[in-house]
Amino acid sequence: MKKNLQFPFALPALALALWLAGCASTPAIDPVAVSPVPAAFKEAGAQWAPTAPAEAQARGAWWQAFADPVLDQLVERAGERNTSVQAAAARLAQARALLGRANAERWPQVGVSAGVQRLASPDTGWQPANLGSAGASVSYEADLFGRLSRSAQAATLDAQARDALLQSTRLMAQADVAQSYFQLRALDVERGIVGDTLTAHRNTLRLVESRQRAGDVAELDVARVRTELAETESEALALDARRALLEHAIAVLVGDNVAGFAIDAAPWRGVVPQVPAGVPSAVLARRPDVAAALSQMQAAQLRVGVAQAAWFPNLSLTASGGYASPELSDVFKWSARSWAVGALLSLPVFDGGRRQAGVDAAQAALELSLADYRQQVLGAFREVEDELALLRSLDERSKAQARAVESAARATTLSESRYRNGLVSQLELLDAQRSELRSRRQEVQVKVAQFQSTVGLIRALGGGWGGDSQVALR
Repeated sequence: MKKNLQFPFALPALALALWLAGCASTPAIDPVAVSPVPAAFKEAGAQWAPTAPAEAQARGAWWQAFADPVLDQLVERAGERNTSVQAAAARLAQARALLGRANAERWPQVGVSAGVQRLASPDTGWQPANLGSAGASVSYEADLFGRLSRSAQAATLDAQARDALLQSTRLMAQADVAQSYFQLRALDVERGIVGDTLTAHRNTLRLVESRQRAGDVAELDVARVRTELAETESEALALDARRALLEHAIAVLVGDNVAGFAIDAAPWRGVVPQVPAGVPSAVLARRPDVAAALSQMQAAQLRVGVAQAAWFPNLSLTASGGYASPELSDVFKWSARSWAVGALLSLPVFDGGRRQAGVDAAQAALELSLADYRQQVLGAFREVEDELALLRSLDERSKAQARAVESAARATTLSESRYRNGLVSQLELLDAQRSELRSRRQEVQVKVAQFQSTVGLIRALGGGWGGDSQVALR
């Protein structure tokens, strides 16, 4: 009968609590509504289907598609020893620790205590006396309006964002290593081309000097060849300096000391992977920086609810028990026991606008995260489109440059033959050699641009494709 009398009073209280909890919630945000996605890539026509970020999927060893053992070692070292990657890993560990603290707030807090006091009071006739005590206490904050649960969910999303940012940092460091390595190998090829040109110039100089001694050419021709030889030697030295700087940059990227790091010169036999034009939507959705921005946006939304919950009552439950006695030998006797149970319902009435300022700050943080997420998505699509357009252009340029090299080499061969037979001037021969050198170096630069753009596309797509990879080699 007693329960029936209490039920009419409990029902309105429950309804009021549910209504207040609803006021503290915020509607879910649709990521597609924040930043709509196109139906197809402009530069490749690949179909796009909206999918949830899948940053936890394995990206695979995408660098192995370039078939370069030295590159494999460098990229793997960068993934573990790069200082930016290590810093991102530390931030992830910090976020996980904060998540553990947020989850701990949802559990009862239990403590024990023991102590001795010397005091004087009316009970002791104002005579100093000892008071020993020992006890335990339990406190618990009831999560009536979801403040603690939302804080824990926000901390979980923060940890997920840090995990995604770690993957993004690792991918960026690995891509930087690959692009720098390809540039270094291109310099090795250019050094070889310039070295061959130096040999040709030296041979030409010996021929011109011999003809000068025979009285067939003037000293001006010798001076021209010597000038061309000196300028080419200067270019060779400049290439050596550029290679040294690139080697130093790679050393820092892989976490090594520059003084003890070296990459031996070697022929460049790498192959350019062919990234499929019809990239599945799941690949772009796995971009870790986009996933991090999405998690941060969702965490900011939850924190709006946490700030709103400050307007509602807070219920704390406490319980304590123990023993207290003026004689230490009697502290744990049954007659010295004491206990207390309490509940505190608190609601601030006036705070000078602090709670409203907290809600406004949380709302502003949410708007900022929405803009950041939109920017990340737009930037991701732009990077993919840029790399696709660049690769298509570079493919055509590579074919045109190959024809230019073939024609320049043929022109040099004909000029050398005609010069030896005295049919053309020495200037024509130098022009032909210079043109061939320029064409061959431009061919190398187009090739390295293809490699670097391919790495850029892989990075823009979020990494490799795992076991079902459709990457093919050209």
